[in-house]
Amino acid sequence: MARYTGPKWKLNRRANFSLDDKEKWKRRPTTPGQHGKGQRRNLTAYATQFSEKQKIKRIYGLLEKQFRRFFEMASIAEGNTGLRLLQLLELRLDNVVYRMGLARTRAGARQMVTHGHVKVNGKKVDLPSYIVQVGDEIRLKDKMAETANYKVLVEENKTKELVKWIEKLTNGGVVKSEPTREMIDQAISEQLVVEYYSR
Repeated sequence: MARYTGPKWKLNRRANFSLDDKEKWKRRPTTPGQHGKGQRRNLTAYATQFSEKQKIKRIYGLLEKQFRRFFEMASIAEGNTGLRLLQLLELRLDNVVYRMGLARTRAGARQMVTHGHVKVNGKKVDLPSYIVQVGDEIRLKDKMAETANYKVLVEENKTKELVKWIEKLTNGGVVKSEPTREMIDQAISEQLVVEYYSR
């Protein structure tokens, strides 16, 4: 499977956004170029739409074909297409595992799911793109929950606030509701993605 394995800060710098929810990346105060004298051009409407689509794709760690499939699912659903797209992305199993604090990054959560360490309603699910339903209970397997790495992660997450649409349980949680727009990152402009695919 094709995937980006280069430095994440390059993607962050291009998107002018921290794609992995970490504060270590900051935009440089100078313009591009050896002496900081490069020019920043004004982007066209197409370039703005395209860069927003790329940003959302990279936040959730998807390839173009996967992202397009999620957009098509959102476009045939009732209601606002942009909001439904973000809800579907948030309800992916790998993202839910990440939001529950069971992994440090979405990539780590994806690996945890594909290796079969996650159960949904008591059954092993190893598809990161599995769409979690309201009321589903997600837990780590007992063997995984006993590892030293997970215990360190639990200590780190004690002060971290969980998203409002998930209820925390021991070694997992329950999806209480679908996330509303206010619960999803406000720096994302989903309308630009809808405009991009509606050309």
